[in-house]
Amino acid sequence: MDPSIAVVGPGAIGTTVAAALHEVGRTPRICGRTARERLELHGEAVRIAVPGPVRIDPARAGGAVDLVFLAVKSTQVEAAAPWLAALCGADTVVCVLQNGVEQESTVSPYTSGARVLPAVVWFPAEAQPDGSVRLRGEPRLTLPDGTASHVVLDALRGTRCSTDVAADFTSVAWRKLLQNAVAGLMVLTGRRSGMFARTDIAELSLAYLRECLAVARAEGAVLGDEVPHEIVDGFRSYPADMGTSILADRVADRPLEWNTRNGVVPRRGRAHGIPTPISDLLVPLLAAASDGPG
Repeated sequence: MDPSIAVVGPGAIGTTVAAALHEVGRTPRICGRTARERLELHGEAVRIAVPGPVRIDPARAGGAVDLVFLAVKSTQVEAAAPWLAALCGADTVVCVLQNGVEQESTVSPYTSGARVLPAVVWFPAEAQPDGSVRLRGEPRLTLPDGTASHVVLDALRGTRCSTDVAADFTSVAWRKLLQNAVAGLMVLTGRRSGMFARTDIAELSLAYLRECLAVARAEGAVLGDEVPHEIVDGFRSYPADMGTSILADRVADRPLEWNTRNGVVPRRGRAHGIPTPISDLLVPLLAAASDGPG
């Protein structure tokens, strides 16, 4: 029997997951802040409409489910707490589709003892002005090796969202964090991926990534010296107009995930006695871009 599933946060990531589930007949409950009749996912080879409505009242959540995909940003976890309270039971798994390496400590206080499962999200999906989501590649999740992961694997079996399990999840999570961290430069320039074609930006990015890499290794990640170059080369290979969620939030004047994506590096660096001079410059600028004042 298929597990009962809810998606909390029908943005770019949540819509992609909901569409993948709906496409194979496992339509989840959709929970969010804004009432909508349906969700829409489209791309070069896909167009899926997920029937709603989007539930906006946690009191009408419908009871506990087997699996919650929590697809809100780290800045929105506290606001999503009523949904977690309404949807979580003792056996619920909460799969956190969120940036960073601190999902468990961030989300666990709101799940009433339900199991929290971090995930690394590889979704080239972008929210569009009309509320639809554009998918620009194959969606993929990486999960830690453990019993809770089997609930997610079962839910997503046979869908367009591929899922793999990593024995060394720490290394995978920190590698993705490095990618997210350097994407923060796009906020400070107001530019998309094409900016990484500049030699000066590439050099700054490499220096920043090497700083992040030192902290990642101190945290237990096994990542080689080649990783900074691979990440910069990846940005250079993307379409020049490829954006990122933190840039979209900046353009829309929404709070930024600066602490989750960038602030974690100097915080963890201090704990290990590792200097982070580039972070010490970038993080206050990102924080000010997010939170002001001014």
